[in-house]
Amino acid sequence: MAHSAPAPAPAAPLPHARRDVRLFWWAGTCDALGSQVSGFVLPLLLLRLGRSPAEVGALAGLFAVATLVLGPLAAVPADRGARKRVMVGAALVSAAAMAGVTAAVAASRVPLAVLLAAVLVERCATACYEAASLGTVALVCPPEEHRRVLSRLQAGERGALVVGPALGGALFAAGAWLPFLVDALSYVVAAGGIRAMRSGLSPRTEQRSPGGTSRRTRRALLAEAGAGVGLLRREPVLRLALVWISAVNALLVALYYTTVFALQDHGRGAAPLGLVLALSGAAGLAGALAAPRLAGRHAAATVLVAVSWLMVPPAAALAVAREAWQFGLLLGLLCFLTPPATVALQAQILGITPPGLQARTGTVLATASGAAAALAPALAGLSAGRAGAGATLLGCAALLTVLALYATRGASRLPRGTKEDTV
Repeated sequence: MAHSAPAPAPAAPLPHARRDVRLFWWAGTCDALGSQVSGFVLPLLLLRLGRSPAEVGALAGLFAVATLVLGPLAAVPADRGARKRVMVGAALVSAAAMAGVTAAVAASRVPLAVLLAAVLVERCATACYEAASLGTVALVCPPEEHRRVLSRLQAGERGALVVGPALGGALFAAGAWLPFLVDALSYVVAAGGIRAMRSGLSPRTEQRSPGGTSRRTRRALLAEAGAGVGLLRREPVLRLALVWISAVNALLVALYYTTVFALQDHGRGAAPLGLVLALSGAAGLAGALAAPRLAGRHAAATVLVAVSWLMVPPAAALAVAREAWQFGLLLGLLCFLTPPATVALQAQILGITPPGLQARTGTVLATASGAAAALAPALAGLSAGRAGAGATLLGCAALLTVLALYATRGASRLPRGTKEDTV
């Protein structure tokens, strides 16, 4: 298959690849764990301070908008050679902001404006860190290792998603300031891990995207920030990945929230919901750990088509489920299936995207996926309120069928050779 963009060559010295990958994994996992710990308890803290649920939701929306705006802008200097500096600097800013939140909460009298300002700074810095981190895998390890490394990174994130809320709740019960201290320390660990990587995390000079002079106009800066969009428009494989990942993330979120509504309709309480969360979270972690073996032996096209169709039956079966364990097993199966296809597509993205556009292209994909997932709860709630939870679950299964048809058609653009040919 011919691509309009050349496949990148790894820029980092390969003798240091394993060490740098381990450091990058520890940095990302610690960052994710700290964010889950503090993110879980922040709404509880705001409610304790007398804020209404509507105000808490509005603040969460404000933070999300800020991160969506800053991500593409932070990706520009990252792609132009400052990836490591952006990541370390952003992690240290986040650590300082969370240290400020810790001090404010520990002082008992929490100035709400100061607290919210510190959280906003932390979220903005985190957005810059995440945008700059995209594409790092392509710079520190050879293509044949991409799937294995991506699956381990995903396993770390899913593990943090499982452990973080429980740890955050326990720490919050012991002291309201403790979760934020843990988050601050996690950012320090992340900054140290990135700083210790021997690679400069920069593409070679000839691989960087062309830039303007030191005096760039606003239009030129916007054009640089939107370069990832231009690559997506030119590359069918990237468009396939964008649609598939965004749709699957949104539909999984919709299925989860509709499951919550269904459990309420059946008179189930909080404990069954916890069982559903535990089963789906553990299954997602198992799927991420198993992704290299499940996806590594087959071409990306085969994995994508198989996973797309295998997701339809459990999604449809959710419409007839009644007990919490049934919902948990079916959602768990869906969460187990998605990582192999996601890792296969991410490996394709790394192989197609030039080194000088890794962060910007990855940011476009992450922004689209995040926006779709953010809209899913509201749409699921609206549908469940009007048509009922069962009809909404069947509707999600129908949309997954449409997605499977789209993936089957689009997979013809993916290589169908051996494992080495797919990255």
